Amino acid sequence: MLKTNTEFLQAELMDVVRLFGERVPDLAHSFLYADSNFINTVLAGGREYVYRESHVCKNELEFKRYAKRFSKLAVYETLKALTGVEMPWGALTGIRPTKLAYSEEEEGRDFRPLFEKFGVSDENIALVGKVLSEQRGIYEKKEGNADLYIGIPFCPSKCNYCSFITADIRRTGQYIEAYLTALEKEIRACEGLYKNLRSIYIGGGTPPVLEEKHLQRVLEAAEPFLREGMEFTVEAGRPDVFTREKLALLQDYGVTRICVNPQTFDDATLARIGRNHAAEDIYRAYALAREFGFDINFDLIAGLTGESYESFCESVEKAVQLSPENITVHTLCLKKGAKLKEEESYLSVARIQDMIRFSRERLAQAGYSPYYMYRQKYMAGNCENTGWTKPKKACVYNVDVMEEITDNLACGANAVGKKLFLKEGRIERIGSPKDIPTYIQKIDALIEQKRELFRQ
Repeated sequence: MLKTNTEFLQAELMDVVRLFGERVPDLAHSFLYADSNFINTVLAGGREYVYRESHVCKNELEFKRYAKRFSKLAVYETLKALTGVEMPWGALTGIRPTKLAYSEEEEGRDFRPLFEKFGVSDENIALVGKVLSEQRGIYEKKEGNADLYIGIPFCPSKCNYCSFITADIRRTGQYIEAYLTALEKEIRACEGLYKNLRSIYIGGGTPPVLEEKHLQRVLEAAEPFLREGMEFTVEAGRPDVFTREKLALLQDYGVTRICVNPQTFDDATLARIGRNHAAEDIYRAYALAREFGFDINFDLIAGLTGESYESFCESVEKAVQLSPENITVHTLCLKKGAKLKEEESYLSVARIQDMIRFSRERLAQAGYSPYYMYRQKYMAGNCENTGWTKPKKACVYNVDVMEEITDNLACGANAVGKKLFLKEGRIERIGSPKDIPTYIQKIDALIEQKRELFRQ
């Protein structure tokens, strides 16, 4: 579908091509750099499109960054001319638009001209500006800051959009004891690998799917890292696992925030995506969580299988009426490992951009502000995921992770840790085995790798 004379640009250019789905003709791309000029030529539909941009590069890293940037813009402008279609994020395909905005500000420039050049809509430029504004007082890019992530890869059932390694606990339950032993060991090994811990996040999976005695082991392992006033989040997730006893246990160990993730309030949609609960269970779980005084985060997904615009809007309304501290609106995307990815090659959802537009307008009207956002490949409608918060209720962990401004001490199967080297402007990652038995088997070697990385 696309050929280029420059190998390191192939993947970047294909990200742009995918935005246009099945509307794309065969393309031939040629890249040339001469006298500080980036020259991109695109052959398509019997026509030649030539784009020239000038920039003096300080080093090889900057050259590659601008080569990718200008090449993607050239292919995007060509496809826009051929199809008459404009994308809400223009030629930007990266998953962290706000990170690009911050990098512009760090260079002493307003981010808006760059976003305008890349064809980002006025609405999305405004969204980025609002996110940056809401993050003031939380955003802290500083050496030694860190967050602790603890992964629990067990769920009551597998949703068809899920790409995580989590599986039905009825099939993986035999690994729980050994997994927790390895996990406790890895968590203990994180002591001394940071200067300032900003938050703790236990995710998954669905951590409360564990029996109380097993959930308590995880909380006890995290307890030594907790200090007074620290944000401590547990992704409670599925309302079908909520019990008064488990919520009391979370409260006893200092948890301050939990995630109650409806995804939708439509019973038919819940059944189609593989959730083993109804909308009434969401209300029950929410009411129960409120009794314990937790800050609560809701997740909703726009574009779920078979769900209409009207049904999605109704879910947003119901979420607003319950009034949790945070509401995150995700756009459905095709991910490797998800059942949905096996069934679809290109994700087309009717009125997906209208769904996202409605959620923005309704949440803003209800007093919520956008405080973090990110994008993923293969998202329906080339949209985004946005977290909305009530005043002074933003989740620190989400800001740190999405903006990549802290070290992330990630423990558990399929967890990906990050070490920031701010002076060098790079991030080094360390990933755990996805397979639970392999993670258990290799835990000692994994701990040594983590110590070596984070002690640098």
